[in-house]
Order: sequence, then structure tokens, then C-alpha cells
Amino acid sequence: MSDEIEIDLDDLKRRMDGAMSALKTEFASLRTGRASASMLEPIMVDAYGQMTPVNQVGTVNVPEPRMVTLNVWDKSMVGKVEKAIRESGLGINPQLNGTIIMLPIPELNEERRRELTKVAAQYAEHARVAVRNLRRDGMDQIKKAKAAGMSEDEQKLWSEEIQDLTNSYIGKVDKALESKQEEIMQV
Repeated sequence: MSDEIEIDLDDLKRRMDGAMSALKTEFASLRTGRASASMLEPIMVDAYGQMTPVNQVGTVNVPEPRMVTLNVWDKSMVGKVEKAIRESGLGINPQLNGTIIMLPIPELNEERRRELTKVAAQYAEHARVAVRNLRRDGMDQIKKAKAAGMSEDEQKLWSEEIQDLTNSYIGKVDKALESKQEEIMQV
């Protein structure tokens, strides 16, 4: 057994934790009836030639429980920000008032709740894909180690470790999705 060849499971675990963290952030953006500044976090706008989070082109406020406002700093960006919000899939109709974009949050009806659960499922699928990509990276490390002289027994052991880690994180994603969907469907 060679001690030199080691697969970095801690790095894979850290990166899978990052995928879970990103999923939790995306889930926080899905509203469940109340306005929240975090609901705008995943929205990206084309600002000055690069994609920028919408909360970096203006000030986000929640003046009342069913209203979010975004005070855009650069007047020339208002149209792009409004378009990004419309195309985000949040189902919010922005209203312009100069450089302030008002986002009234409608009551959630049954149909809208179902749409939001589908959006949550899409976010979860992106997280699963990210975890699987990290699994592939780990398997690639094993292939490189094989070329460096890793035994078949060690390869099998590491492959099983990486697969177990992947299964554990896919399970966490599924559990988080189930919890979020229950929260959304709650009246």
C-alpha cells in the first residue's frame, strides 16, 4: 500500500458543502408569502459587460411585508435590472418609479405554489448535478493515481468512499428539497 498516493476527500467534501450552501441560498430566494431581500440574490443583471448580482447595482429594501424595493444607483441600468427581474422566474411584475423598482409580492395561490415547487426542484437538480460533477472530479483523481501506481484494491476503496460521500450529499439535497416544497405548499 503506497502512502504517497492519497485522494483529497476533505476537498471534495468542502466543495460539496459549497453546493449545499448555494442550494440553501437559492431556496431562501423562493418566497413563501412574505417579502424578503434575499429573494433577489440569485438574479443576475448584465451590468457594464459582465453578469452582476442585482443587489450590487442598487439598494434592496423591504418597506412593508408584501413589497420589495430596489433603488438602482445608475439610471441607465434601470431597464436592464427590470428585464432581469421579469425573466427571473420569480413571477413578480416590477413597477418603475424613476430609479426605484417596486416589486409588489402577490398572495400565493395554489397554482403559484405549484410553480414555486417546480422552481425549487430545478434548484435541487442543479445542486445534484454539481455534486455529481465533484464525484467525477474525484474519480478522475483516482484514474491519475492509478497511472502513478495505485493498486486496484486502493482504487476500489477510494471509489467506494467517493460514491458514499456523493450519495450522502444527494440525500441531503433531496431532504432539503422535500422540506422546502412542504414549506411552499403550506397555506
